Amino acid sequence: MFQLVHAGGKPKVDFTMLPPCILKRVFYCRGNVRGLLSLARTMNHIIQKDALYAVQQKPANFNPMEYPQKNYTTLHALNGQTKKTIYSLSSGHGRAGIAVIRVSGAQCQSVLKHLIRRSDIPEARVGTMCSILSPTSGELLDKAIVLWFPGPRSFTGEDVCEFHVHGGPAVIRGVLSALGSCEGLRSAEPGEFTKRAFLNGKLDLTGVEGLGDLVDADTEVQRRQALRQMSGDLAGVYQDWRERLLEIVAHVEAFIDFGEDENIEGDILEHASNSLEALSESVRHHLADNRRGERLRSGVHVTIVGEPNAGKSSLLNLICKRPAAIVTPIAGTTRDVIESAIDLGGYPVVLSDTAGIRDSQDVVEKEGVRRATERAENSDMVLLMTDVSSALLSGADSHGFHWEDFISTRIAALTEGIKDDRKLNHEQSSYDDTPKYMVLLNKVDLLPEEERNSLLEAVRILKEEKHGPSWCYLSCKTTEGLDQFLEVLRDKVAEMCGDPLAGNPSLTQLRHRTLLTLCLEAMSKVNFEEDLVICAEHLRESLRQLGKVTGHVGVEEILDVIFKDFCIGK
Repeated sequence: MFQLVHAGGKPKVDFTMLPPCILKRVFYCRGNVRGLLSLARTMNHIIQKDALYAVQQKPANFNPMEYPQKNYTTLHALNGQTKKTIYSLSSGHGRAGIAVIRVSGAQCQSVLKHLIRRSDIPEARVGTMCSILSPTSGELLDKAIVLWFPGPRSFTGEDVCEFHVHGGPAVIRGVLSALGSCEGLRSAEPGEFTKRAFLNGKLDLTGVEGLGDLVDADTEVQRRQALRQMSGDLAGVYQDWRERLLEIVAHVEAFIDFGEDENIEGDILEHASNSLEALSESVRHHLADNRRGERLRSGVHVTIVGEPNAGKSSLLNLICKRPAAIVTPIAGTTRDVIESAIDLGGYPVVLSDTAGIRDSQDVVEKEGVRRATERAENSDMVLLMTDVSSALLSGADSHGFHWEDFISTRIAALTEGIKDDRKLNHEQSSYDDTPKYMVLLNKVDLLPEEERNSLLEAVRILKEEKHGPSWCYLSCKTTEGLDQFLEVLRDKVAEMCGDPLAGNPSLTQLRHRTLLTLCLEAMSKVNFEEDLVICAEHLRESLRQLGKVTGHVGVEEILDVIFKDFCIGK
C-alpha cells in the first residue's frame, strides 16, 4: 500500500491521509535508510517492501498525530487508488420495523447532504428526522432517522452516516439504489467496515474477532466472552507481553552494539534472561487452558454412545425439545450421526446422537458404528448410555447378581473401540481421571422396586470413587432423573468452559494458539550463553509471531481470512 521514497524532490506526505496504525510505524533517522532499518530492527518493527517509512529530520516538537503540513519530511505515500466511500445494509435482511444502512468514507458528508437536500448536516451523534430523497428524481423514498459520525470518532475512523429507515424490502432497495447512483460510492464487501476500523487503528485483530464472535453469539456466556474480547481485554494481555519482549530485545541489542565500548550495566543479560523466563511461563500458562475459550466459542461437543435401543435418540429429542431423531422399537434405527446445537444454561453444546454400538454384518450399520466411534473420539464429552432393564434377562433378580459387574461390563464394551487414554482401567476396576465420560443408566422405570433399590445403592457406591465418572440414572419415558442429569451435564460443561469474566481472558481462536506456540518455540531457542546475535534473531522471531496475533506486524496475508466471515454490513 505504502512505499519508501528516498530523499529528494518527492511530494511531501499528507499525514491526514495516513491511518493511526500507519503513523505508529513511522521511523525517524538522519538522512539514511540504513539507520532507519537498524532502528527498526532494534525496536522489532518488521519492515516490508510495501510498508517502509523514512523521515530525514524530526523537529523537537514534532508529533505525527497532530497531522502537520510541513516541508521537513521526505516521506511519500503511494496509496494505489483512492479509497472509495462504501455503503451497505448493516442490519439483518428481511422485513423488520427498522433497517440500518451505513455509509463510510471521505464522501460521506456530501452524500448525506445530497440525499436529505439540506445545506447543513445534522448535529453529530444526535438522531435527526429527515426526508430521504432520490438524488435523480427527487422522489421521497422514506422518512428516516439520520445519524452523523464525523471521523475519527466513528466506528471505522472515517466519516460515517447511518440511515435508520423503515425495514420494508422496497424501502431498503430504494435507499440502496439511491446511494449506488451517487458518484464515487460502491457497495461494501463482507467485513469491510470492520476492516477499515482495523486499518484506522480502531480495533486490533483480537478485537475484530471478538466483534465477529459477538455478532454470532447464540448463548449468554458466549456473549460475555465475545464482549470482553472486543473490549480489548485479550489484546491488553498480548500488548503487555509485547512490551516486555521489546524491552528484552532492546537490552540484548544494546549489549551487542555497545557492550564492548560503552558503559553497559553488567547484569543486563541476566535481567533479560530472568524476564524472558517469566514471560515464557506466562505464555505457557495461557496456552495450558484446556481450550476453554475455544470450546466456549464453538460449542462443547457431546456425543451419546450406547447399545441399540438404549434410548439415545429419545434423550436427544428430550433435550432438544423437538423430534430431531427418529425413534422406533426397531434396533439400529439410527445409522448416521445426528447433530443438534443447544443452549445449556447459557453454554453452547453440540449434541450428537449416534448409531448403536454392536457387531453387525450389515454394511450400512457397520459404517454407522464406525462414525459413532470416530465422533466419540473427537468429542469433548461422551455420554455412555445403557439400558438397565436388560439386566432382567441376565438374572438381576437372582442371588449373586452384582450391578457393579453388569454396568462395568456394559461400559467396557461401549468404550472398547474408542481411542482415548482416559478409559476404564479394567484391572483396577475403576476409572482413570476421566472428565470426558458420563454414564447414563436409562429405563429405570422398567425395573421392579427391589432391583431398582439395589441399582441405586450400586450407583451410590460407584459415585464415591474419587476418579470415577459422573453417574446418572433416568427414564426417557417418564423423564424421571432428567433434570438432575441436565444439571450435572451443565456443571461439567461450565467446568470445561470456565467463567469468561473471571481471571485473565482465554484465547478463543486456533489462530491465536498456533501463533503463540510459535512465539514460545522461538523464545525457548534463546540461550544467552551462546551467540547473542542468534539469540536476538530468535527474540525478533518471537516478536513477529506475537505481533501477528493482534495485527501489529505481518498480518496482510491473513486479513482476508478473518474478514471474509463477516456479514456485508459489518
